[in-house]
Amino acid sequence: MRTERTEGPENRAHDLRHHGDAEVRDDGSALVDLAVNVRADTPPTWLRERIAGSLAGLAAYPDGRPARAAVAARHGLPVERVLLTAGAAEAFVLLARALKVRQPVVVHPQFTEPEAALRDAGHSVDRVLLREAEGFRLDPSAVPEDADLVVIGNPTNPTSVLHPAAGIAELARPGRTLVVDEAFMDAVPGEREALAGRTDIPGLVVLRSLTKTWGLAGLRIGYVLAPPEVIADLERAQPLWPVSTPALAAAEACMSPRALAEQSDAAHRAATDRAHLVEGLKEFASDGLSVAEPAEGPFVLVRLPHAALVRHHLRTLGYAVRRGDTFPGLGEDWLRLAVRDRATVNGFLQALDRAMTLAGGGEATGS
Repeated sequence: MRTERTEGPENRAHDLRHHGDAEVRDDGSALVDLAVNVRADTPPTWLRERIAGSLAGLAAYPDGRPARAAVAARHGLPVERVLLTAGAAEAFVLLARALKVRQPVVVHPQFTEPEAALRDAGHSVDRVLLREAEGFRLDPSAVPEDADLVVIGNPTNPTSVLHPAAGIAELARPGRTLVVDEAFMDAVPGEREALAGRTDIPGLVVLRSLTKTWGLAGLRIGYVLAPPEVIADLERAQPLWPVSTPALAAAEACMSPRALAEQSDAAHRAATDRAHLVEGLKEFASDGLSVAEPAEGPFVLVRLPHAALVRHHLRTLGYAVRRGDTFPGLGEDWLRLAVRDRATVNGFLQALDRAMTLAGGGEATGS
């Protein structure tokens, strides 16, 4: 692991505002989507109906109290520790603007919006880069002691690493805000290693998103769990009525026992589908492809020769995947693949075989 400053040429080497949806816009809209980390079979019918039912109340201003109470109850917290946001991305902007920090650190590779938001707010940002040779695992001692804001994802996008909760908790310090992005934690069976709901860790801020598991990226809904004084600071930085009535209806519905049971089932299915994907990818080991393991999120990070060319050929064969070179700590030989059902994965693996053959100018041996 190493720490680097983001001023200078290396800061311009990564497009922090590039995200997977860019792969499936415009000419990519007809492609089979392995680029975006949103569950493919969502939102379910019952959730669409609940959202549609909220439209009758659009004449009134949004009232977030029931949804906020539902989120608080789901995590065993008082409502004063909950803030609803227009997706987790808004929360990063609020944190960057509202908190008075001198030395923010972002642990990479990870979702790039936290650093982008901090930079846009005028902060100089240090990076702690986790290394492939160490399995992209966190060493808490690598984070500078003078950091007063630390941001880390768990499980981390794009590496799919699930860090031990105890290791992340070691990052807490008096006077430090510790931000843990748990946007994909609900896709981990049992949500093991989750910190959401913990009140014993000083300065802990946990972000959750409902857009990934429930297919609500277009609705924008997430939330922050934090000490009341932090919630108050963030709330003051929000505009009035920041979360729409349909999004509030979705948030409340996704906290129900029915939803939590369905979420658990989906997490177990995703783990099974991920294992099938990883097994298929390992067939290409002799062609130089390697998988970052163990993968614990609903996506897999792979390294392979000619990755940019492979990605191009996959598009011509009908598949979109996420380039990895926009993530600090990764380069052009990385791709991120969303986990899909077995039939989709089988078709993708056949396309990957062909794409690697075309990129390498020879015969691929994978299947």
